[in-house]
Amino acid sequence: METMNIGDASESQVSILHRISSIVSSDLSLDEMLGEVVGLTVQATACDACLVYLIDPETHDIILRASQVPHAADLDHLKLKPGEGITGWVAEHKSVVALGSNAAADARFKRFQTLVEDTYEAFLSVPLVSGGEAIGVINVHHRSPHQHSREEVGIVVFIGEQLGVTISRSMLQQENARLLEETQEMKRELETRKLVERAKGIIQRKYQLTEEDAYLRLREQSRRLRRPMKDLAEAIILNEELERQGDEEPKAANGGGGEK
Repeated sequence: METMNIGDASESQVSILHRISSIVSSDLSLDEMLGEVVGLTVQATACDACLVYLIDPETHDIILRASQVPHAADLDHLKLKPGEGITGWVAEHKSVVALGSNAAADARFKRFQTLVEDTYEAFLSVPLVSGGEAIGVINVHHRSPHQHSREEVGIVVFIGEQLGVTISRSMLQQENARLLEETQEMKRELETRKLVERAKGIIQRKYQLTEEDAYLRLREQSRRLRRPMKDLAEAIILNEELERQGDEEPKAANGGGGEK
């Protein structure tokens, strides 16, 4: 599929190109970029609905991530398997599908009851591409029959090619941030376990309890005082250290003098 010839572009298409250039150099979040994809596609095609799907790098599921028509219950939940439906076919083959009318009659079509868009006549599906690989799909819907012009398809393909790279980079940054947060959370959990183990040992020695009973006592005290286990453990450890210092000070005072 040929991309748009800029020399033949309308004023609206030139505006779209400028906006794409601005987005590529921006620091928008992933969700904001997907919203821009929807807005640009609607501007380019005057469609009645636009859906954007992204491919999960781990499961390879194709997940609905943005929509012109509100789909709060479906975003991040509605999924297709690779090759499933026209959307899955487009992602798998990295090819465009343009159906001017009766789109649901296509053998590849998969209907979702929650998507009103699946009742529309015309359907254009274009891959979001980064580094030659599909990372998602842009779906364009018209309620009535609509013949997609070469320029119209070309600009949506252009959007998919240009913003695919930027979206892929944003997905990677988001994944790195998630992994960093998981690592930090693991460190916090490990630190909490160490503090709880230490506090549990103090309770065992102080009240002559078994390890299990000491833990149950600590947990019950945490619930009764409505304090996190970590905070309670820190308080027990601090109190133990203060008591130990108190015991050592009189000894130091008694033994501090020498013979005269």
